[in-house]
Amino acid sequence: MSINYNQKIPKDVLEIIVAIEKAGYEAYIVGGCVRDMLMHREPHDFDITTSAKPEAIKNIFKRTYDTGIKHGTVTVILSHEHYEVTTYRIEGEYKDFRRPEEVSFVEDITLDLSRRDFTMNAIAYHPVRGFIDPYKGIEDIKRKCIRSVRDASERFTEDALRILRAIRFSAQLQFEIEESTLKGISECKDLLMHISKERIRDEFIKIGISPSPSHIHKLYELKLLQYIVPEFIGAYQTPQNHPHHIYNVAEHTIVAMEHTPPDVFLRLTLFLHDIGKINTRTTDKKGIDHFYNHAEESVKILKKVLKDLRLDNHTIRDMSLLVEYHDYHLRNKISKISIKKLLSIMGPDLFDQLMIVQFADVKAQNPQKLAPKLEMIEQQKAIKEEILKNGECYNKAMLTITGQDLIEGGIPRGEVIGRLLEKALDYVIRKPEANKKSGLIAYCLEQYEKKKK
Repeated sequence: MSINYNQKIPKDVLEIIVAIEKAGYEAYIVGGCVRDMLMHREPHDFDITTSAKPEAIKNIFKRTYDTGIKHGTVTVILSHEHYEVTTYRIEGEYKDFRRPEEVSFVEDITLDLSRRDFTMNAIAYHPVRGFIDPYKGIEDIKRKCIRSVRDASERFTEDALRILRAIRFSAQLQFEIEESTLKGISECKDLLMHISKERIRDEFIKIGISPSPSHIHKLYELKLLQYIVPEFIGAYQTPQNHPHHIYNVAEHTIVAMEHTPPDVFLRLTLFLHDIGKINTRTTDKKGIDHFYNHAEESVKILKKVLKDLRLDNHTIRDMSLLVEYHDYHLRNKISKISIKKLLSIMGPDLFDQLMIVQFADVKAQNPQKLAPKLEMIEQQKAIKEEILKNGECYNKAMLTITGQDLIEGGIPRGEVIGRLLEKALDYVIRKPEANKKSGLIAYCLEQYEKKKK
């Protein structure tokens, strides 16, 4: 059995363990890589834990650098790869619900494992001696169970982010969270207010791109959403009594996310695409719900949410465009002109993302109304490809004239130049054959003279 597991461990890692033990210390691999090996998943990062203190590790290996020396971590460089080696330790008081005020180095591997979050992550492995598993993590992996090491409330009080890690592992691994751990989550959830938005965002994104974005429902059930995206809570109380829908807004949102690849950009866009429906729902005399201007309202909320989650401005801009136009095919007659205008606004790459968003959105609606919507999406794709193939103009950079051409034609510098180029683009979008320099300059001069009159 050990030989099979050893084959999963990089040669460099085995060499590090051998070198440490030749110097008279213990060394094991530990944590997620051990869990992944037991689950027959491909491990990525191999963490090594040892009874040797950081100074000893730096003496044993030629190339090292301090990673978290205060907490006993040194990085060893071997064959151009970097491996973290951490001394066995126990931890002091957690005053900020994130990291201990101090750590104490110990020489017992089981003491080190006692400080870890979940039993499945509290297993050490040695290439000769095999597994050290004081908290029955191997059994929990077989049972597909997430269970806290020792007392759940203590573990979550030490680092409240472990609450979201429990949900994230459940979503990624398809494991159930056992009852005492769920109770600890309930008791300690308010501690999440002490955790930075960046750390919360990262765990939430991992849940969103997991095989089960439906675990967002579990965040709602456990009253955790208020610490992540409180704006979404109202989606659970927003029905969609309409022939085109079969889910409430929250359910529709999650089903739509399930119909996209596990991509951060796409899944976050789908998560927020209908959030404006919470504030725009009206019901007519027949009892049918309507959500007029919900896309625009969704964009407003999206910008606030993504800023709160510390996303960059470029990502916020692109997601805003996708949400603003996610139901464009339903609001507008599909034509070459309409598609060129979309391409002018967002470009071909973002247009392709929009098609994925539209597809996911309609797949989460009433399946009996699906076929014509899918046809409209395919129609948009085909028109876009035809436009690109023909090299038809859809943005100002593709015009045969520039602002300088208009200035040389007698039009004064200033804002008027930009407005005329916009007019020229709109003209060419409607009449592709008009994208000729002399004719366009004449058109712009004509428009300029009309404006003067």
